[in-house]
Amino acid sequence: MHRLYFMLCLEKEIWSIYIMTPLWQGVFCVLICNVHAIKFPPEFKFGAATSAYQVEGAWNVSDKGLSIWDKHLHSNPDLNVDHSNADIACDSYRYWREDVRIAADLGVHFYRFSISWPRLLPTGTSERISEDGKAYYNNLINGLLEKGIQPVVTLYHWDLPQRLQNLGGWTNPLIADWFMDYAKVAFSLFGDRVKTWVTINEPIIICDVGYNRGAFAPGVKDPDFGNYICHKNILLAHAKAWRLYDDEYRMKYHGKVGITNHLYWFEPASEEHKDITDLVNLYMRMGIHAVFSKEGGWPPKIEKIVAENSKKQGYSRSRLPALSKQETILIKGTYDFFGLNYYTSRRVRKAKPDDKFQDWPLGESCVEIGAILEYDTTWKRAACSWFWIYPEGIRNILKSIKDSYGDIEVLITENGVPTRGSNLNDYERIDYYKKHLEQVWLAINKDGVNVTAYTAWTMIDNFEWLDGYTAQFGLYQVDFSSSNRTRKPRASAKYYADVIRSRSYVTKYTTDELYLLILFYTILPGILVIVMLILLYCPVAAKLLYDERYTLVNVTD
Repeated sequence: MHRLYFMLCLEKEIWSIYIMTPLWQGVFCVLICNVHAIKFPPEFKFGAATSAYQVEGAWNVSDKGLSIWDKHLHSNPDLNVDHSNADIACDSYRYWREDVRIAADLGVHFYRFSISWPRLLPTGTSERISEDGKAYYNNLINGLLEKGIQPVVTLYHWDLPQRLQNLGGWTNPLIADWFMDYAKVAFSLFGDRVKTWVTINEPIIICDVGYNRGAFAPGVKDPDFGNYICHKNILLAHAKAWRLYDDEYRMKYHGKVGITNHLYWFEPASEEHKDITDLVNLYMRMGIHAVFSKEGGWPPKIEKIVAENSKKQGYSRSRLPALSKQETILIKGTYDFFGLNYYTSRRVRKAKPDDKFQDWPLGESCVEIGAILEYDTTWKRAACSWFWIYPEGIRNILKSIKDSYGDIEVLITENGVPTRGSNLNDYERIDYYKKHLEQVWLAINKDGVNVTAYTAWTMIDNFEWLDGYTAQFGLYQVDFSSSNRTRKPRASAKYYADVIRSRSYVTKYTTDELYLLILFYTILPGILVIVMLILLYCPVAAKLLYDERYTLVNVTD
């Protein structure tokens, strides 16, 4: 009787597996089809980035001029958390070949780097070009091209010549012409090989952190006027450089020129805070509005708010300098693409009387608008104090760019996450990239945003400003205690290389897991069915299995 019951149970198990196996096969066939459908467009480009001051080192080699960051950190050695500076950094000035090799190993389509203005023009002005500086950038550009990697060059990534800062830096209206002269030198020397140019990286950080709160170089603390004068002059400098390229180099070299913008995604803390959230969003994009909007100029709502606040403070006129009609026309439309740097997001609410205002934009408030910036409790915090992870933010920003400025080309010029420690298994960075790339893919395929490139920040660990060397953004780890600054690939480097090869954020790091599940739910059940059929119809095998199971039951009883 026991044996008959056992055989009936065995037959029932076989049929249940036999019925379920095709179902699982169908499910996983759908999953596999979806995996292969998640592809970025064939023309989409993947790259990685660094900046001159953060990686080059060689701060006083040859005839390089002093930069504002050299002066700022040498004069304030305790300014950042580990009392460090970038005098040597990654020593990329010496090890540029290693950087080219890394870019090639990753398989990137382009490498975004910046030119050090005082390295190329030691005095800051164009009467003297450094031969060593010119040779360094020629070597780097040619080395990349030999590997089939396109150079994407940023003209200004925060390292202003100190000589020009002594004359007022970005608050001196003459700087627009100085920058145009510098751009002309760069376009003339490298434009035959460089087809994508970024004029200025993140004006909001340059002006609001460097000329407002004074934390970044040049350390000017003037929250009333400094940032606004800086913003106006940066817009004029960018516009003059763009129009120079358009007039003198475009027909010859057929390149593109744009400006890179640092944006947060802002969400209202609740529905009642939607209006103030819109104002904070507009405030962060005031310079973007001048370049990309159909109207040009400052956003009228922001002009009104600053004028009203200025009057309350006792000023006879607005602290925000006006853009004349000629200046508005000069600036408007000076883009071939929209450069986007995205890292994090904030939730916005109206400030209460007892709220304390912090620094904008990396702090938790916007004093000009009267807003407090918070984070959602569900967002995970990264290694930097200002960094909260919200992947959906990048898609929302991309949609808003299309809604606000039309179907313009968008290059994601920076996206990445910091970690701490020396662990090469940076799976949290892989998770960050995967989730943000997914949102970019959705923006392209579901929202119709014209995104054509994605840049991982950063290719190698570097000097991270006020975080020094304590926050690592690199796909490659750099040993800063080693004299040759040894570079080692992290797990994220392997993931990103797979992303580039497969053109999908679903790579072998995720599909391997999927294939294991398919193996478990389809192939193994089939093997199990065969084994059970043998047991069912082979009396000797069935008797052995029955005797073993029945004996165990009797022993247990």
